[in-house]
Amino acid sequence: MAKRRPYIKTWISALLPAAILITACGGGTTASPAAAAETASTGIMEEAQSSPAQTAVSDSAASASTAENAGDSSAAASDYPDPYSMETYDTVPDEYLEQHDDIDYGTVETDVQYYSNTAGDYKYCNILLPPGYDESQAYPVLYMFHGFGGRYDSHVHDGSILQTLYGKMLHDGLTVPMIIVGADMYTGPLAEKDGMSDAEMRPYYDKGVDDLALDLMPFIESRYSVKAGRRYTAVTGVSQGATTALAAGFKWQSKIGYTGSFAPCPGVIPTPFYAGTFWNTPILDDFTIESPDTMPIYIYLTVGSEDPWCIDSTVYYGEVLDRKGIPNQHDLVEGYDHGNDMWALGHYNFLQKIFLE
Repeated sequence: MAKRRPYIKTWISALLPAAILITACGGGTTASPAAAAETASTGIMEEAQSSPAQTAVSDSAASASTAENAGDSSAAASDYPDPYSMETYDTVPDEYLEQHDDIDYGTVETDVQYYSNTAGDYKYCNILLPPGYDESQAYPVLYMFHGFGGRYDSHVHDGSILQTLYGKMLHDGLTVPMIIVGADMYTGPLAEKDGMSDAEMRPYYDKGVDDLALDLMPFIESRYSVKAGRRYTAVTGVSQGATTALAAGFKWQSKIGYTGSFAPCPGVIPTPFYAGTFWNTPILDDFTIESPDTMPIYIYLTVGSEDPWCIDSTVYYGEVLDRKGIPNQHDLVEGYDHGNDMWALGHYNFLQKIFLE
């Protein structure tokens, strides 16, 4: 197996100006993430790329092992591994991005329908069940959001990068058995979706934050054998989905313990970026912890140094979390852009640090 190299631990703001000019995450005559970011995250999303950058710069903003278990009053924090103390890597070995005949990659249930009261309509999701899924056992759940213009099946389907990566990691003992749900951000009447502009779509994407906790999670918990509770619930997202995931992790911190946000766009909290455009519309007023018992177990923000849209916002969110004393890890990864390599690397690191007992 290719040797995995740990990140060099360095604070990223020392390397970047306070406000990097980004020209494609807002309105005007510049390209939008819907037009360009999703070309990277869904248009080429399932073409496995096996040449990630060889170096990285990262920041582990706080280790906070005492807070790691704050949401589980049934056990002491020391009873669980601390995700912030674990190594983070700057490459995914090539063998994790291609399927092997001797590995079981689990079963994908496609186009699973549920009713969303938040949408006022039916929605769909794809479900990846782990190899050997057994209804007599209970499993933690990871919910995953696509980027702007994508769908619930963009990253969770047979042969997808996420399925391939997770299956190999599970086979090699780098992660644990879990259910992975491909969630759809669009949360509104399906008959009205076609033909919507990016600006019209954005509010319906933001409603995915509530659909996740109020509709999708209860549906999954009623249909599958699930370990309930925030210690067994995680959310990730890429690009605009990273915005939704980060917002959901804070709004529903009593239900979600782990949040992975890979190149989040502006719009989680108020930011100085793209003022006056729909990209800047914040979902939350601020990052707020409801109580010591709902402190997130692990927050992972990451973005590539070649990302043309979301460096500013990712760095900003990490700095705000640091100022507020909220444990988090935020990494700038040298040489990566806004596409599949970054999404694979984000999940490769995140999947090693969640649901550990």
